Amino acid sequence: MSVHPPGPPVWALPGLLRKLAVDRLGMMRDAAELSDAVRVSMGPKKLYIFNRPDYAKHVLADNAANYHKGIGLVESRKVLGDGLLTSEGELWRAQRRNVQPAFRPGRIAAQAGAVAEESARLVELLRRRAGDSPVDILSEVTGLTLGVLGRTLMDTSLDAHGGIAHAFEAVQDQAMFDMVTQGLVPTWVPLGTQRRFRRARRELTRIVDELVADRSARLADGEGADDAFARMILAAREREDAARGRRLLQEELVTLLLAGHETTASTLGWTLLLLARHPRVRDLVREEARAVLAGGRLPDAEDLHKLTYTMQVVQEAMRLYPPVWILPRIAQGPDQVGGFDVPAKADVLVCPYTLHRHPDLWKDPERFDPGRFDPARVAHRHRYAYIPFGAGPRFCVGSNLGMMEAVFVTALVSRDLDLAVVPGHQGVPEPMMSLRMRGGLPMTVRAVD
Repeated sequence: MSVHPPGPPVWALPGLLRKLAVDRLGMMRDAAELSDAVRVSMGPKKLYIFNRPDYAKHVLADNAANYHKGIGLVESRKVLGDGLLTSEGELWRAQRRNVQPAFRPGRIAAQAGAVAEESARLVELLRRRAGDSPVDILSEVTGLTLGVLGRTLMDTSLDAHGGIAHAFEAVQDQAMFDMVTQGLVPTWVPLGTQRRFRRARRELTRIVDELVADRSARLADGEGADDAFARMILAAREREDAARGRRLLQEELVTLLLAGHETTASTLGWTLLLLARHPRVRDLVREEARAVLAGGRLPDAEDLHKLTYTMQVVQEAMRLYPPVWILPRIAQGPDQVGGFDVPAKADVLVCPYTLHRHPDLWKDPERFDPGRFDPARVAHRHRYAYIPFGAGPRFCVGSNLGMMEAVFVTALVSRDLDLAVVPGHQGVPEPMMSLRMRGGLPMTVRAVD
């Protein structure tokens, strides 16, 4: 006999379905309050929502081969195509094998100088704005993460391509629109979202083609080829179908540009916002940064392991606001999760946002408490209670670089500057698909002695 997860009470179903269209984050929170396993019926379509560490482990790791990317990421294929974020099967495995060497711990450690220099450039930019009108910190950290991405993974400067971030905003808006409309509205329909998406897609194609031409020319001149971008170019040349190779290269590069900057920028925005709201925590970060980075020096790879409290602050920010807040999957065949039957083709959702706030796993889960990540406390926690970078085979390949960026920036900004949130702009998360902040994050800047 089939055993299905419980559905919501009749009185709760209309609210859940309404939020499915306008506020997916709210829907996931409501579902988590009902049960750790919930089945929501929408006619013939069923959503299976799982919110326990062992359930997440089964879907994302133990039986990951049965679960392909789902809602949201399917719609993102309109611009990401078959890049590493959305591809499946042997294509994904080949792409992952190809770029993995560019993310080896030793190679990432060797990039610490570039990360520190870009972080210092951000601090200096903010220092020059001290006392002036408010600065959109989210925009500035996005510029930083693009700069780091270009230097560390592409051996390319992205300074001349400032439109990348705006183009990706339009892409994400289109993905949200497609989820609401279930992809039934063609992109040629002259709606505002659709027009912005078409412009963004043209702009990204232009930028990608320019970057490929420049990097290819430098490879022909004998430059090194151990970065992720170069490895993508060389892999494309080896494909028998040259046209498919060029198309995949475009799609892989667009994916690298998006995944390589947006999630870290989001983490930094939330971290700096939380520090502005919690001055005592900020002071502890400042004390640590001034002790470890005495004399105003920049951090190196060894310092990453000395900035222990700063690391805990970033980890706690990612608990509250995980860079990837929902992990959608589609079951390829029938399965059982925690004793519940999951049919083939079912949409399965694992939500780090609600898992990270589960009251059985986290004491006072809404409170910002970096001490949760003291090693003694971490040792007693279920491995899958905290999954800000996903889990299993599709664990984020760039997690080490992202953590280095976030820790270095948090330490240097806290050491040298005071940031204060402009009243009325408290970092409200957008509904739907991401935890981006509406209207940026305007903050005032003050240099400290």
